[in-house]
Amino acid sequence: MAIDLAFVGTGNAFAPTRYWSSFLADGRYLFDAPPQLLTHLKRMQADPGAIDAIFISHYHGDHYLGLPFLLLEYAELAPRSRDLTVIGPPGIAKRAQSLTDLAFPNVFRKDRGYPLHFVEAKDGKGGEVADVRYIARKVKHVDGLECFGYRVDLPGGTLAYSGDTVMCDALVPLADGADVFVVECSCWGDNCGPHLTPRDIMALRERISAHTTFVLTHMGAGEAPRELTEAGILVAEDLRRLRVGRGGAASTVA
Repeated sequence: MAIDLAFVGTGNAFAPTRYWSSFLADGRYLFDAPPQLLTHLKRMQADPGAIDAIFISHYHGDHYLGLPFLLLEYAELAPRSRDLTVIGPPGIAKRAQSLTDLAFPNVFRKDRGYPLHFVEAKDGKGGEVADVRYIARKVKHVDGLECFGYRVDLPGGTLAYSGDTVMCDALVPLADGADVFVVECSCWGDNCGPHLTPRDIMALRERISAHTTFVLTHMGAGEAPRELTEAGILVAEDLRRLRVGRGGAASTVA
């Protein structure tokens, strides 16, 4: 058993050589929805209609402005009948509807043909969605914005996702013992703004179980410092797939 990760994008909001960060796990579970979401799902030959749950980490545009395009796909091009659940910070239902109404009027309608559910994330709380269990942990990113990381028990192993964050107390319990930790690292220096730095990643690596595979995303330009790669930390790439098995064994899939 393994977790299949398909990286829709791996860049931060300003990255000149990467698209905005997002990934699909096992073809069914989407983590964040950047503007290029629909285009890149199709480029990777991933079926948008197979997505059953979407985990939104926070309300910055590079993390959720792709939602209207996905809903448009279901409304106009690829009708679906299965439930779709969107999990996100408080206000997720209102945000999704307002955003979609601004972008594509009449897409967000009651007769859409499939059940659409919204669940507000709460720190330390979770539940079941689309055959898996999850828990949300509040992380620290910017003042005035509720931001969440997620831990999900998939059939092939446990996945943790940091969302956007600075170093905070939630990160170790979020990721410790998981098979894979998809974690942001927004620059290669010591001043990444309200984000994790390479120094933070190395500190987390020392505190989180050795079998947990670290995969970096939400990056800027340039190459990762050698200390990270020598520590076995993987660097995700746009439009590439990665398989991570239980115990953290990883392999790249073209």
